[in-house]
Parts: sequence; C-alpha cells; structure tokens
Amino acid sequence: MIDRPNCLLASEEEYLVAKILVVEDDTNTAEMVSTWLQSERHVVEVARNGTDGLEHLLMIEYDIILLDWDLPGMSGYEVLKHFRATGHTTPVIMLTAKAKDEDKEDGLDGGADDYLTKPYSLKELSARIRAQLRRQSRQVSNQLEFREIVLIPDQLRVTREGKEIVLLPKEFSLLEFFMRNPDRVFSAEAVMIRVWSSETEPSTDAFRSTLKRLRQKLEVSKNQSALIETVHGAGYRFNSK
Repeated sequence: MIDRPNCLLASEEEYLVAKILVVEDDTNTAEMVSTWLQSERHVVEVARNGTDGLEHLLMIEYDIILLDWDLPGMSGYEVLKHFRATGHTTPVIMLTAKAKDEDKEDGLDGGADDYLTKPYSLKELSARIRAQLRRQSRQVSNQLEFREIVLIPDQLRVTREGKEIVLLPKEFSLLEFFMRNPDRVFSAEAVMIRVWSSETEPSTDAFRSTLKRLRQKLEVSKNQSALIETVHGAGYRFNSK
C-alpha cells in the first residue's frame, strides 16, 4: 500500500525534472505513483514486470529508476543485478514490502541507491527522488553553456547573450538533450526515445516541428554556424563551436 496524499499537487519548492521509469506490477500502485510524479512535471514510463523493465533500461536512458522487488518473471533484485553488471550507474530506488534489515542490506549491496519500504507516502518518495537528483546534479554541472546559450535545468531557464528565451516544455527538453550531448550525431528516432515518453508515440513530424521552432528561437547571425545542425543521412547534432 501507499499513503495517498489528500491531493496530487506538485511541491512548491524548487526541484529538478527527471525522466523516470517505474517498474511495478500492481496496476493501482503504478498508476498512483505515475500520476503523482507527472504532477511534479517528471516524464514517467511504466514497466509491468521485471523482463520488460530490464528491456526498457537497456534501450532507454533514464534519470531515476523506481524498482519494485517482487515482480513476475524476473525479480527487481535480479533486474538490478543485471543492470549494474552492464555498467549502468543510473540511480535506483527499490520499492518493496521487505522491511528486514538483511533485505535492505541485500538491496543496497546489490546496487540500489536507496530503499523505501511499503507502505510509503508519495511525498517521501518525491523527497527521495529529489535527493538522488541533487546528488547527480553535483556530479554533472547543473548549468549548461555553449557559445551564447546558457541553459539552467532546475530553473527551466534559457538565455542567449543574457536575454531570456521562452521555450515550450518539449523545446526545452530537446535543447537540454542536445546540450548534454554536444557534437554527437543522433538520429531523429534516438532523440525522440530520449526526449519524448515512449508511451506518447511521437511522430517524426512532431519532432521536426519542435526542432524547427527551437531553431527559430535560437537563431544565430548569418556568419555563424547553426547551433543544431542537420547531418545529412545521419541525423542531428548540437554544434558547440
């Protein structure tokens, strides 16, 4: 069980926005957690069993993983061990009814970054997520800056030569993705997997429309190279020079 708050409202304090995978076989729990986290502006995807969860983790990059221990097919502990064995370091919060000290010890020794026992409150879950994101932000600079563009993720702010640029949420996410991966070429499909939730099934037209608007808002002078370049036959890249 989960302690449901009186209303699903995002916290008023400042927090980082993340792409989160919830691996949970209980439909009601998964829906409740997903709805709560989406109210806090996170992008949330759900896997219903261990096998699907591991498949998601090996194909898509997430910022936080919420992993139930007792899952059909492959347990959360097995998913965690396989995931860590591949060298992935994404923070994992185990969610489980196993409250014994030895169970917690097994989970943390197996590679979990945190351990939350059921029943838990959604507010506490949010606090645990924020703690992991803050820890990550100390390892990865929270401010991204290339050429005249400055992007501050936790403030959802973008400036060009000190002047504010107003971006729609998908435009902001798209720019953040490119700025975190400068000078690397990505196909449209690879970008959509990372920036859009896989459950929304974005179209290539939606991606190109978002990219076109973003490019217009980030316009550079004619004697400068484009910020987001099209690499013909390969995809797109953010030009950091």
